[in-house]
Amino acid sequence: MDIPKYKIALIVGAGEGLSASLARLFSREGIRVALAARSIEKLGALCTETGARAYACDATKHEDVERLFGLVEREMGTPDLVVYNASGRTRGPFVELVPSEVAQAIAVSAFGGFLVAQEAAKRMLPNKKGAILFTGASASVKGYAQSAPFAMGKFALRGLAQSMARELSPQGIHVAHFVIDGGIRSAARAEPEDRPDSMLDPDAIALSYWNVLQQPRSAWSWELELRPWVEKF
Repeated sequence: MDIPKYKIALIVGAGEGLSASLARLFSREGIRVALAARSIEKLGALCTETGARAYACDATKHEDVERLFGLVEREMGTPDLVVYNASGRTRGPFVELVPSEVAQAIAVSAFGGFLVAQEAAKRMLPNKKGAILFTGASASVKGYAQSAPFAMGKFALRGLAQSMARELSPQGIHVAHFVIDGGIRSAARAEPEDRPDSMLDPDAIALSYWNVLQQPRSAWSWELELRPWVEKF
């Protein structure tokens, strides 16, 4: 079976949750990791732990994304595994939403994903291999009350992933979208003691990303939904 081997991973929208779990897993598997975020001050400990390099980048700006890929290429090599993990949201009654804030939320959730994926695909297509992964949410498939901007952005990201998968999979690039349907456990957001495993463990999510990356191309997934065993859907 043709199981791909990845050498350099770029995680955009890096933070202390799922991105950190992915960075640790990739590092353990011998993959060099680059982390990108608008603010990188909080990534120092993770870089020390995993050997990753951190890069400041506003994913909604084309020039920032181009510069990011150029720097990673020069300092580490061309990424053959790219994860888009950034999200933007603003909440409130529909008629009270501020248009400029809505535009920014959509830009972070969706347009940034397009910019990052386009730069990644440009570099992967000549070699006819690579993987581009997108982190979605419950809002990728369900629009909740007072959360229209998040749903707009995540619906768009899912559409982007689906379109890319249909175009790029036959050219050797594995494109996958992950619907994270539930709250992610963190130090600041623990589940109640009487409801064990009622939130998604970020390490468990990362393992599912890795399992998708290990799929032979004769049986690729383009989308995977993940939720705790007690989550309603």
